[in-house]
Amino acid sequence: MASSSSTYSNPPCAACKFLRRKCLSGCIFAPYFPPEEPTKFANVHKIFGASNVSKLLNEILPHQREDAVNSLAYEAEARLKDPVYGCVGAISVLQRQVIQLQKELDATNADLMRYTNQNYGQQRRNMGYGSGVGSYNSNPGYSVAYSYGENPAAHGTN
Repeated sequence: MASSSSTYSNPPCAACKFLRRKCLSGCIFAPYFPPEEPTKFANVHKIFGASNVSKLLNEILPHQREDAVNSLAYEAEARLKDPVYGCVGAISVLQRQVIQLQKELDATNADLMRYTNQNYGQQRRNMGYGSGVGSYNSNPGYSVAYSYGENPAAHGTN
């Protein structure tokens, strides 16, 4: 009977499984393409090729590799959905949506301002402030109208 340490091996990463090769301990793909995510590598391989991805990963610093793989995976998925534009097409669609939503927001804010100003004017009229610019009645018992800047005494009020 063989010991468990000699028969046990780690499952191959998604890349090595896809490429049908033995996954060695120093596999450049293993940290970024886990066995439970086989479509991630399949998409990247289909768009960029395993050799190109391997070269890229070997040329960049280790702390940048995870971000690079995530970017490749995102772009590969986008290219499969839109072979011509890839993620640029998705970005363009989102930018158009942002522009349209900004226009809607601006229109809604303008409507809100109009509604607020109408209500404010209506409240002032209901409170007896009137709508006349420059009209003023300091004593409601007397009817004296004058414009700003005039002397009320000149109208003969006592």
